[in-house]
Amino acid sequence: MKRVFITGASSGIGAALALRYAQHGATLGLLARRGESLQALIATLPSPEKHRAYAVDVRDHAAIRAAAMDFIEYTGGADIVIANAGISHGTLTEHAEDLPVFEAIIATNLNATVATFAPFIAAMKLQKTPARLVGIGSVAGIRGLPGAAAYSASKAAVISYCESLRLEMKPHGIDVVTIAPGYIDTPMTQRNAYPMPFLMAPEKFAAAAVRAIERGNSYAVIPWQMGVVAKLLRMLPNGVYDLAFAKAPHKARLNNKAP
Repeated sequence: MKRVFITGASSGIGAALALRYAQHGATLGLLARRGESLQALIATLPSPEKHRAYAVDVRDHAAIRAAAMDFIEYTGGADIVIANAGISHGTLTEHAEDLPVFEAIIATNLNATVATFAPFIAAMKLQKTPARLVGIGSVAGIRGLPGAAAYSASKAAVISYCESLRLEMKPHGIDVVTIAPGYIDTPMTQRNAYPMPFLMAPEKFAAAAVRAIERGNSYAVIPWQMGVVAKLLRMLPNGVYDLAFAKAPHKARLNNKAP
């Protein structure tokens, strides 16, 4: 029976992963800002009494650590830790009011990933069962997207961070898995006012992600069609990429001003 800790668990990808693991009999530690939403989710899961809810803002690193320590004490350890919490808003460097938004995105998407993994590593080094740390990146981290500098930068950083961590953890038998979602039909993407190719239901994403995690894949793009797109984007020369994406639609900024 697996012990799984998931951040950003109250909706979207996190909630879909929680449901998938609960259906497989896992004991869950679910963390998100919205405590009521977490409790409502847990009430719908198999064996709700065995799961733990933590109403925590992931930018509060001390609170993340306290939640992790409570889950480790409750279950005796963790087999899978998924740093899924993330936010996305359009940002433009020329607007001074976007700097706090940029900082919040980096704090939530990148720094909180580090803060989520850190408390579990010592216990994982000692346990005899396989242990996996899972970072949720994004196809948006493959190449920088106009109007989404903060989000693209944060997800590119998550991908690189997880690669570094994978090498650090390998001698200790701890796998590090990076999952890069494409467009998944969640509250985050439902705000996008532009076409989203290969849009995927969160339940289907969760099924594919769990398979990748169970295999211990070091890196997986989901859905697979976006994996093909990601490989092509990596190979494009800057001049070709700039020509293709210079006029790409922008994600809405938090203050709703037009770019």
